[in-house]
Amino acid sequence: MKKLLNDPADVVADALRGMAAAHPELRVDHENRVVFRRDAPVRGKVGLVSGGGSGHEPMHAGFVGPGMLDAACAGEVFTSPVPDQVVAATRGVDGGAGVLHIVKNYTGDVMNFEMAAELVAAESDTEVATVVTDDDVAVQDSTYTAGRRGVGVTVLLEKLAGAAAEEGRPLAEVAEVARRVDATGRSMGMALTSCTVPAAGRPTFDLPEDEMEIGIGIHGEPGRRRVPLAPAREVAEMLVEPILADLDLTGGDGVIAFVNGMGATPLLELYLMYAEVVAVLDKAGIGVARNLVGSYMTSLDMAGCSVTLLRADDELLRLWDAPVRTPALRWGA
Repeated sequence: MKKLLNDPADVVADALRGMAAAHPELRVDHENRVVFRRDAPVRGKVGLVSGGGSGHEPMHAGFVGPGMLDAACAGEVFTSPVPDQVVAATRGVDGGAGVLHIVKNYTGDVMNFEMAAELVAAESDTEVATVVTDDDVAVQDSTYTAGRRGVGVTVLLEKLAGAAAEEGRPLAEVAEVARRVDATGRSMGMALTSCTVPAAGRPTFDLPEDEMEIGIGIHGEPGRRRVPLAPAREVAEMLVEPILADLDLTGGDGVIAFVNGMGATPLLELYLMYAEVVAVLDKAGIGVARNLVGSYMTSLDMAGCSVTLLRADDELLRLWDAPVRTPALRWGA
């Protein structure tokens, strides 16, 4: 294993120290491993809290800042944050308008965020709403989930719900935007290689040089099938067609198309994949209203990509275009 680290046991704490040094606009609670926007809590604004296992950077801490999250909890690598972390984050962003928990559908994440919401409710009058993302069309149940996994839609949801909260909307409206995004977005991913968890020191699974895994999860979970390597245009079809079979995206205002790298995929290849995704959508009569291309929800050093498609409408496009200022995503500000 060749990785830039000191001790595998300290990789998350060391990374958070580096993030604090690199981004003075953030405030890091090192004891609880929570990243806050420096001005949190913002009075009168719904606070947005998300989090999950580390190893998916920039998800979630890289999306903390005006226009997106107010706080992110960093669990150990591929491990849910514990309830105490989520409680600390929730208290730290409560500006009097309530708090929205954005949770990816993994058993540990759902359970620990639920426990944290109950603890907060028992100790204060803070109103907490929860939205669970479950957009992965690859498998119905997986190693880590009951039901579909929460993957790429989570990035888009944090941006769109964050913009709604920044407008000063009440908690119920921000949560409604988040639920609508989850209901109208779908994702599918693939891998060319496994990832290597620092504590394990070896690849999570074996993938021969002449094969690829279709439908993987962000922790290296197995997907739908293992197939021979194929050209990018065929890979795009393997990822887009299951999404279109699961959700009608024709008509209306087109889609927000997100091509995401899994950590070790060059941007050269991601742009190439985006062109092929657009070609598949063109054949299906689906227009692209907005796009995002890059590595935003990764799986450590895995080579591969995922495609997320979200049905667009006037309101979502306006929220997408709203200013955002975070370490990993920023425009209009």
